[in-house]
Amino acid sequence: MQKIGRTVIFNSPPIITGHAGVAGKKEGEGPLAEDFDAIFEDTTMGQQSYELAESAMLNDAITRALTDAKVSAANVDFILSGDLLDQCMGSAFALKDLDVASIGLFGACSTMALSLSLGAMLVDGGADCIVAGTSSHFCSSERQFRFPLEYGGQRPPTAQWTVTGAGSAVVQREGEGIKIKAVQIGTITDLGITDANNMGAAMAPVDAILRL
Repeated sequence: MQKIGRTVIFNSPPIITGHAGVAGKKEGEGPLAEDFDAIFEDTTMGQQSYELAESAMLNDAITRALTDAKVSAANVDFILSGDLLDQCMGSAFALKDLDVASIGLFGACSTMALSLSLGAMLVDGGADCIVAGTSSHFCSSERQFRFPLEYGGQRPPTAQWTVTGAGSAVVQREGEGIKIKAVQIGTITDLGITDANNMGAAMAPVDAILRL
C-alpha cells in the first residue's frame, strides 16, 4: 500500500466479488429500476416500523451479495455498515443474526464509499473477506432529521427525497470482479449550509470536485 497525499493506492487491489442493491417502490419507478436486484412494493417490508423495514432491506441486500459472491457468512472477517439512524441501529438489527464481527459507520450519504474504502484497507492489511453495506429509508430519515410523516408538515420546494434502499458488496483478497485500486479520504468542510431540507446544496460542492 502506498499513500500519496490523502490517496491510498493498493499494490494488490482488493476485489469486489459480489454485490447487490435493493430499493423501494418509488425508486423502482425511476430510470435505474433495471439495475436493482429487488424492488419492494411494500415500503414497510411487513415490519412494524420504517426503521425495522430499513433493517430488513439491508439484511436482504447483504444476503444477496453473499450469494452473488458464493461466500458464506461464516467466512466473512468483518462487516462494515451504517445508515442514517442514531447509533447505526438500522445496521445493528440487520446484522444481529449473522454472527459476524461488525464495524458500525456513520458517513451519511458517503457511507457506502466509506465502508468500501475502509474494507479495502482491511483486506490489504490481511483480512480475507469483508462485507460493505449501507441503507436508508425515506420515512425513517424524515423522522430522524426533519419531521415524522405523521406530523403532516408541508415539504418546501427545495426538499430532497432520501432513497429507500440498501446496497452491499463483498470484498476479497482473491477472486474475479472489479478491483479497488485506490481510495481517497476527504476532510471535513463547513460551507455554511443551514437549510436542513436542502441537502442538494450541501452536497453539490462535493459533486463538483468529483467531476474535476
